[in-house]
Amino acid sequence: MNKVVLLGRLTHDPELRYTPSNKSVCNFKIAVNRRFSRQGEEQQADFFPIVCWEKTAEFCNNYFKKGQQVALIGRLQTRSWDDADGKRHYITEIVADEVFFADSKKDSNTIVDTVYDNPSSQLDSTGNFYSVSEDFDLPF
Repeated sequence: MNKVVLLGRLTHDPELRYTPSNKSVCNFKIAVNRRFSRQGEEQQADFFPIVCWEKTAEFCNNYFKKGQQVALIGRLQTRSWDDADGKRHYITEIVADEVFFADSKKDSNTIVDTVYDNPSSQLDSTGNFYSVSEDFDLPF
């Protein structure tokens, strides 16, 4: 079985490109804190290259930003190629099949925070939630 589950922060904004066959591919790296650190030492992190394809790639490019905490499920992949000088290069990366926002509500600046921080303000006089009109912009 080849399955990877990671939770980490983006080290840079995702980079979207297209293959010659016009498939979208997105690359970014995430920093994942190690579970334990030695006493008196700073928290250590591992940096993993992530690749995602097509709709997942476009989603990551549109909604993920540097510093944001994300979770992903994917698989580990190793590939190799020869450069122009004939030198062989290897890379091990995670191919993300599923991606998720993982920041806490305190870390985002959206209207959703208002709803969750004070849910009673969203109730009408009968104790039911107000209905949302069609022109209301959802933050997701």
